[in-house]
Amino acid sequence: MNGHRLAWLALAIVLLGTPRAGAGQDPVRADSMAIDSLRAEVARMQARIDSLMQALRALEELPDTAPEDPIARLRAAAEEAARGEEAPKQAPEEPEFVGRQRSLQALNPEISVTGDILASIAEGDANQNNFSAREFEFAFQAALDPYSRASIFVGHHRHGPGELDPFGAGEEEEEAEDEHGHGGVTEVEEGYVQWVNLPGGFGFSLGKFRQRLGTYNRWHAHALPGQSYFLPYQVFFGEEGLAQAGVSVHWLAPTGGDVAYEGWLEVAQSDNPFFGTSGRLSYLAHLNAFWQTSPATYVELGVSGLTGTFEEDTGSTLTNRFLHVEAGFNWRPPERALYREVNIRGAVMVNDRGPGSAAGPAPEGYTALGAFGLVEARLGRQWWVGSRFDWVENPIDPAQTAWLFAPTLSWWQSEWVRIRAEYDLLDGLGGRRGLFLIQTTFAMGPHKHETY
Repeated sequence: MNGHRLAWLALAIVLLGTPRAGAGQDPVRADSMAIDSLRAEVARMQARIDSLMQALRALEELPDTAPEDPIARLRAAAEEAARGEEAPKQAPEEPEFVGRQRSLQALNPEISVTGDILASIAEGDANQNNFSAREFEFAFQAALDPYSRASIFVGHHRHGPGELDPFGAGEEEEEAEDEHGHGGVTEVEEGYVQWVNLPGGFGFSLGKFRQRLGTYNRWHAHALPGQSYFLPYQVFFGEEGLAQAGVSVHWLAPTGGDVAYEGWLEVAQSDNPFFGTSGRLSYLAHLNAFWQTSPATYVELGVSGLTGTFEEDTGSTLTNRFLHVEAGFNWRPPERALYREVNIRGAVMVNDRGPGSAAGPAPEGYTALGAFGLVEARLGRQWWVGSRFDWVENPIDPAQTAWLFAPTLSWWQSEWVRIRAEYDLLDGLGGRRGLFLIQTTFAMGPHKHETY
């Protein structure tokens, strides 16, 4: 801009220095006219200069309209990225409509099937009843909503080899089948709705369920550490243990840390051989304590009490009480948890039937005892070895006793297939007899077990 200004000043000087008078005019008048002319010219030039300066100032204030250099634009973008400056935000998109309805597939429950197949050789009867598809169980489980879930287990069970009958209590059931043991029973083993994560550490179940009598009565047969329930369960409650319809309330004490205390209170309609023909209510309470003694070991102690009435067809009743005390110890080193583990459990139980109301001749009361012990050890990732010893008195005649010794060797082919070899040595009312069997258990589908 300084160059333009100097040019205009030089032009003004030239114009001011140019004479305007003619050759024949009066010098004085000519000088006066020249002065007036110069003044007018200077004023005119000054106006033009002022106009030009205003135009220059206006040009300086206009934005630079030169085309942008693409290389410069890339460099500027790289500098902004290096400084961590955020990219310009795009205009918010219009919200997309999302339906809250459940898809048809989400409405379907999780379906699982488990199978339990036996191949056996009985002492003194090696060529009879060697194979048995003993049980197939169908499980339907689903979360109904964030607060509740439902489970239904339907099983088809048939009588055959592998059953333990120390006092001959199952003869009537065997007569319902043909001479080859064909047939079987299909029934709903469990079907209940469960409310979880209620305030205060409570849970609530309603329906038919396996009751919390000790630890193993709650388990299904295919999950047991042996091919059958322990002898005291079978003698007192039947081959399938104790499962009735009612309500169950669970409470987990808010202790935290390495100690946990749990409690169950269950009220059910009597529907088990333990209560005879009684259809009255039965009551069960279970308390469980858990101590984590080290990162590798824990100790567990549980006490269960069951009470109800025993009734015969004559209408005579007895007060029926059952006490179950169980203790357990587990060792599982965290660094070798997939290869080493030892589990030791044992329980003692007492069944007492005392005087009650009698519409006719009162049945005779009694006190019968039972016990079992179990040891299991993991030898590797897929191999388990174990042994159990059961002992029980006959509720009808406590002078009669029976015991069972059963070593096992299990191979887990995978999480869904287990093959177990077991030898059962049973001493009961019919004398001492042995049974060797191979049990194959398989599972299809998720079949999610609850935390028992």
